[in-house]
Amino acid sequence: MKVIQIKDLHKTYSESEVEVHAVNGVTLDFAEGEFAAIVGPSGSGKTTLLNMIGGLDDPTSGDVKVGGTNMSDLKGEALTDFRLNNIGFVFQSYNLIPVLTAKENTEFVMRLQGKTTQECERRTIELLQAVGLGERINARPSKSSGGQQQRVAVARALASKPKFVLADEPTANLDSKSTETLLDIMEKLNKEENITFVFSTHDARVVKKARRVITIEDGKIISDVRKNGGE
Repeated sequence: MKVIQIKDLHKTYSESEVEVHAVNGVTLDFAEGEFAAIVGPSGSGKTTLLNMIGGLDDPTSGDVKVGGTNMSDLKGEALTDFRLNNIGFVFQSYNLIPVLTAKENTEFVMRLQGKTTQECERRTIELLQAVGLGERINARPSKSSGGQQQRVAVARALASKPKFVLADEPTANLDSKSTETLLDIMEKLNKEENITFVFSTHDARVVKKARRVITIEDGKIISDVRKNGGE
């Protein structure tokens, strides 16, 4: 079942009177439960593509449908609600709330969803322990390393058990052990809960785990390879 459908997608920017085609005519589908990586050099368009899938950026032209919903049809509160209840994001820049602890950042989306305090706390502690931060649940971002902040960001994205997780360079600041731990957690949720994962990455460790690898250059898809076991 195709749960993400991208058709003739374009994103064009103007820089010093020159048009830059960040994404240039991408047509792509993702099936439910995929574990896929979008790879390519810096400036290839992979982050822009990910942002348009998640409704964080509007396309110049073309369509993105997520779970059958055309993202361009959603505006304001409707778009916010859709992302809240369907998509988990992991940003390269973490995007943690500075005044909140690791626990509070992780459970933030669940609070917005109206989950009970007991459910929020159980899920949050479980995930923070899984990513090796069980002893740092009360630490704020300013008192945490880049790698620790990234692990909180990943825990937050997974906490609400979204249907889709879009992860932009999720392992960029992690050592090998932390990377393996996080990828194992994501892979487990992917298989057990059928969450669809799409990564933007330079990391060979992520590419190795992915069951599908899509290469983008100059805003265009140049290869799309499914490994053994991929859908």
